[in-house]
Amino acid sequence: MLSSCGFTREMTFLDQPGQIINWFVCSLCTPRVLRLCSGRRPRTRRNLLLGVACVLYLGFLVSQVGHILPQHRGGRQKVSSRSLQDADQTPFLGIPLDGTLFAPDLQGPQMAGNGTSAPPNVVYITLRSKRSKPTNIRGSVKPKLRKKHAFPLPYRQRFPAGVTGQEEALSQQQGRTSYSMGIMRAAVVPETPRHQLKKHWDGEREAAGRGHQRHIGVSGGVNVQPQARESNIRIYSEKSPSWLSKDDILSMRLLADSQIGSIQEAPSQHGVLLVFKRNPSATGAACNQGYCGLIKRPLDMSEVFAFHLDRILGLKKTLPSVSRKSEFIQDGLPCPVILWDSSLASTNNRTHSSVRLNWGAYQQLLKQKCWQNGKVPKAEWGCTEIHHYEWSKMALFDFLLQIYNRLDRNCCGFKPRKEDSCVQKGLKLKCEDQDSVDLTHIIQRRHDPRHLVFIDNKGFFDRSEDNLDFKILQGIKEFPESAVSVLKSQRLREKLLQSLFLDKVYWESQGGRRGIEKLIDVVERRAKILLTYINAHGVKVSPMSE
Repeated sequence: MLSSCGFTREMTFLDQPGQIINWFVCSLCTPRVLRLCSGRRPRTRRNLLLGVACVLYLGFLVSQVGHILPQHRGGRQKVSSRSLQDADQTPFLGIPLDGTLFAPDLQGPQMAGNGTSAPPNVVYITLRSKRSKPTNIRGSVKPKLRKKHAFPLPYRQRFPAGVTGQEEALSQQQGRTSYSMGIMRAAVVPETPRHQLKKHWDGEREAAGRGHQRHIGVSGGVNVQPQARESNIRIYSEKSPSWLSKDDILSMRLLADSQIGSIQEAPSQHGVLLVFKRNPSATGAACNQGYCGLIKRPLDMSEVFAFHLDRILGLKKTLPSVSRKSEFIQDGLPCPVILWDSSLASTNNRTHSSVRLNWGAYQQLLKQKCWQNGKVPKAEWGCTEIHHYEWSKMALFDFLLQIYNRLDRNCCGFKPRKEDSCVQKGLKLKCEDQDSVDLTHIIQRRHDPRHLVFIDNKGFFDRSEDNLDFKILQGIKEFPESAVSVLKSQRLREKLLQSLFLDKVYWESQGGRRGIEKLIDVVERRAKILLTYINAHGVKVSPMSE
């Protein structure tokens, strides 16, 4: 009887019928009641109380048995086989209406002494929402048929009457090759962390010579024209980079793709001129019309990098330059080819300059700021026809590429290597009297003597940061704002990648993007050193509008 006084966790006080009687009987078993019953009272009265209690408890047991049996015999509640099956498949039978799941506690007072669990007294009911449609299981539903839009491939063409089977097969084979090369070109475009770079390289360029041109005639046939040779200047977007003008792009295509008509020696310079084929009806000398290019050694490949850096910085002082392969020159190795400009002033054979100027005179005219703000210099100042701003642009450009042959011909500002021309010619030993050292490769145009043209732009990327030539910056008190802003914008790498990617031969000759980025790393480190130099020495940054 005492064991029946415990309440299970599924049942709360006054939840079942007859719970009041059960509580009343159990209260009779408390020590206080037993003590009252065992006191000095008449035996007849005590027996009467015990009898009443037993009768009440017996009635309680009968009511409990009558309440449980109908549930097991199916008398009151009829549970369908569907519900029993759902209940067996459900790991947790108790699912509240709010969606939370709680597993029934079977480790409570229902555990018997032998370790077996007694069945709970509470029936858990699972409520499921009514489904309007059956569940689609993967593989059991027929997929929807999508309409495939067919597009004509360049090698799937109809040919007009009169074309033989052999000609048709040959044309289709050429079309397959063109289509495959187009896919390969789109696949080899390198990725970049930045969005504008990807936008520039993605997409296909709709230009002449890219794939077969189809002309629909009266009979509805398609006339296939022979495909033009692929250009070595890759422009896959509708617009070229903003820092390259239309004339720059035309000159680059001329140097990279034009057929070579003849070869001749370059006047007043050490090099070879490539004379390109042109329209037979053209008159005048080919080089005077801009159909010649100066080819240099493969070791001078930095000329191409210098051209793109010059355009990105907004200086526009170098001549267009590309990299080109030729079977009869340098054993087919890629060489830089620079556009020949016939308007350049004649130069001295010893200094290769159109202006005779030494280091001492150069430092003196930097102090006079010749032709700045429209002021006409005095005769005693020793000024030339070159504008003062031109020297600042040249110093910035030469420092980034460490071009020393213009302002530091004798290599007095750094420790040269054995391979440098100043060491091979013995000029390093002549640094005692630096004021008498002549500047070289200072060239103007005949019709524009105020501005310089940068030629012989061989840079050096293998020079460490602790051996940079700071003599190039000596006497410079201001730099162009357009160039400095590019160095500060953190976009120099992105622009150089976009620009150098146009030259296919140069890109591949430097080892692809990995090799190009190594060169850009060097220039970026030098740019940071230059910006530090500007801040430390108080150098001004001006728009330099003449």
